[in-house]
Amino acid sequence: MIEAIFFDFDGVIVESVDLKTDAFAKLFEREDENNLKDMVAYHLKNTGVSRYEKFGYIYEKILKRPLDNKEFQALCNRFADIVFDGVLKVPYVEGVIEFLGEYSLLYKCFVVSATPQKELEEIIQKRGIRNLFKAIYGAPKSKSDAVKEILISKNIKPINSLFIGDALSDYNAAMANCVKFVARINNNESLFDGINCLKIKNLVNLKSIVDSFN
Repeated sequence: MIEAIFFDFDGVIVESVDLKTDAFAKLFEREDENNLKDMVAYHLKNTGVSRYEKFGYIYEKILKRPLDNKEFQALCNRFADIVFDGVLKVPYVEGVIEFLGEYSLLYKCFVVSATPQKELEEIIQKRGIRNLFKAIYGAPKSKSDAVKEILISKNIKPINSLFIGDALSDYNAAMANCVKFVARINNNESLFDGINCLKIKNLVNLKSIVDSFN
């Protein structure tokens, strides 16, 4: 029986994926056009990866120039400035708030995201939904480590857990911990080609989906 549900944040709780893609492009808008296309393509293929990892990869593999700590922190701060207000205003994924409002006491619900911890906590607090979750986990802790920590600290069996995500990092975190997985599909179909998992467009019927695993 499902006891715990792990939710990714962007694209699963709020419709913020496009917002962050646009912010990513804006952040590097002065770079060479071909490099910019490669950066955005990399970002889209790795939507569930933390910006910390993305910036390191981009500078090493695409821009091929060093990234010192000062510039790295400036990138992180600028990205947060670009997206923060927007993430507070984007709509919720259809069905998620209704489910959490009705069932967050029945299931242990957690947020497991690649958004930096402090920023994630502030967004969730300002959106007025902090009370719906037992705990919130963001970067730099990996999603896999976060799920593992929750399972152990809350004494939850993996077989009684479900991860809802829209990125390969979500799927990999679930598989690494033997947790069931459901993919939220929204212009990310190619990421899950060949992966055998339940795929849903929204969370309107989430209670029935959870029940189907019991």
